[in-house]
Amino acid sequence: MNLVIVESPTKAKTIGKFLPKEFTVESSYGHVRDLPKGRLGVDPENNFTPQYVIPRKNQKRVTALKKLAAKAEIITLATDEDREGEAIAWHLIHALKLDETRDVKRIVFHEITKSAIEEALKKPRQINTALVDAQQARRILDRLVGYKLSPFLWKKVRGGLSAGRVQSVALKLIAEREEEIQKFKPEEYWSIDVDLKTKRDEIFEANLASIDGKSIEKLEIKNEKAAKAIETNLNESEFKVTGVTKRATKKNPLPPFTTSTLQQTASSRLYFSAKKTMMLAQRLYEEGRITYMRTDSLNLANEAVLTAKDWITESLGKEYAADAPRYFKTKSRLAQEAHEAIRPTRPDFAPQNLGGQAKLKDDEVKLYDLIWRRFIASQLPPAGFDTTLLEIEASSAKSKYGFRANGQILRFDGFLKIWPTKFSEKELPDVKKDEELDLVEVKSVEHFTEPPPRYNEASLVKTLEEYGIGRPSTYAPIISVIQDRGYVEKDSNRRFTPTEIGILVNRILKEHFPEVIDVGFTAELEEDFDKIASGKEKWPNVVKEFYIPFNEHLLKKYEEVEKENLIEETDVKCELCGKPMVIKFGRFGRFMACSGYPECKNTKTIKEPPKTIGMKCLGCSEGEVVIRKTRKGRIFYGCSRYPDCNWSSWQHPGKKESGTGN
Repeated sequence: MNLVIVESPTKAKTIGKFLPKEFTVESSYGHVRDLPKGRLGVDPENNFTPQYVIPRKNQKRVTALKKLAAKAEIITLATDEDREGEAIAWHLIHALKLDETRDVKRIVFHEITKSAIEEALKKPRQINTALVDAQQARRILDRLVGYKLSPFLWKKVRGGLSAGRVQSVALKLIAEREEEIQKFKPEEYWSIDVDLKTKRDEIFEANLASIDGKSIEKLEIKNEKAAKAIETNLNESEFKVTGVTKRATKKNPLPPFTTSTLQQTASSRLYFSAKKTMMLAQRLYEEGRITYMRTDSLNLANEAVLTAKDWITESLGKEYAADAPRYFKTKSRLAQEAHEAIRPTRPDFAPQNLGGQAKLKDDEVKLYDLIWRRFIASQLPPAGFDTTLLEIEASSAKSKYGFRANGQILRFDGFLKIWPTKFSEKELPDVKKDEELDLVEVKSVEHFTEPPPRYNEASLVKTLEEYGIGRPSTYAPIISVIQDRGYVEKDSNRRFTPTEIGILVNRILKEHFPEVIDVGFTAELEEDFDKIASGKEKWPNVVKEFYIPFNEHLLKKYEEVEKENLIEETDVKCELCGKPMVIKFGRFGRFMACSGYPECKNTKTIKEPPKTIGMKCLGCSEGEVVIRKTRKGRIFYGCSRYPDCNWSSWQHPGKKESGTGN
């Protein structure tokens, strides 16, 4: 018997279809060994030796695999080809007490197809211990930080809190963005556009771009007085065309997906969380539908792009078949293993062919459709546009004003046929240089600058990737953990806001452990893990270099930092026992509780006053604009004088037309 061991039952079932009867394919159900729960499990005094155990829930599975391994002539470990998969294979060898040099083979593949499995079986290799060491270094460092820093928070803040090495950096990004938003002061500015008419009665819009030859910045027209002065001059001006530029432009398709771009696009187009996207992608991979879903590579197999070209030629026509296959260069210096980009295993298997026989759930079909379209689109020709730029001069006795009008017409859809993208078509009239134009209307519009947007899942993943924090396998867990801990929550627009306890934890870490949540330092550690994975660095050295100064600093802070007093006294009496109520900090923020606890367990929620945004009400000009929420949690803006003034707006009041008057 030949025993093949993989991580999941679904993967085992799919691989089993491709192998002869003498092969038995079994699943380990993920990791079979891990650091123990309830204790550190790492020995800093003995070169940070990890003390791995087989969790009780895994004992039955390990025993069953041991019995099968004892009967097997050959044992093949076919776990995923990344650090986590390599570590699972290494742990299997130790948990099952296998002799790696005698009876164990390690195979890897990027997709679960018959040809890929057969090819992998022809090229077995040994365990890549460098990849295992990189995974161990991350796991041990995360354990040291979590198990050492969390008790500090328990002692100095309150019980039940926890800190993580990378998750705390993500919390910092969200909390600092919230600080920016709260401190933001809107600035008034005005834009000026004109509607112009040709001698053939064709009307089009142009935007003010310069005054007396000097380009104007976004905030240059600061108030209504300045805008009205320009408007008066324009009403007395003569308009003529000073330049006409026409050219053909192309828009190239995006590359196929990596893990981060898949999570970002699934978030913006399908409203899937990063966790859900990865769960669905895992299923599609294990069912043999897509290539491996944890990757930062843009590599594509020759066979895949040639198959895509055949499908494009047959299904869309020769005009959509690119002259040569298109390959993409991985730009990220952080790309680690030699994976492919995420693509369908059968490019000719269009989503509409899935049908009922595929047994895929609706959301799986949606994600497959996204992956398939992105890959096929990457092999289509560019979209072609005809673009026009009109430059117009308005001359008055006082000044000369420069206007611009941009037009764009789609001439060939190219990759847009498969990957629809929003773009605006605007056709301008056919005018000549020096042609005179008539002014129809001057439109001066008031605006206010807006604060930076809160992070959503897509923008947070993008930011983490840009900083070099985390890797394809860690983005989704990072986002899940900070939500599960109650440090951040999503608003009605699916954007992250830090909770009160999240803000408090971030403040403590920022004040006392800035190096732990430093973006640059965390990115450097990721590079150290990469060096371990490539065999250029030893994992105990990386752990030691971090841990020794961290632990010395932690011991010092235990002595220096006073316990946070999170209990506030109030004048409110408990209606049950008559004792004073106090304000406490819980997992979900502040709440009011009876000081007679535990004898009296009365609690109340606290109604916080609405936050102002530093603007006067656009309805009455007396009250302040405040942030409010509907019963379902959707944010809107209203007047602090409500109900005397019922002005409100769904949007930040940077545009007058967004409000509803009183």
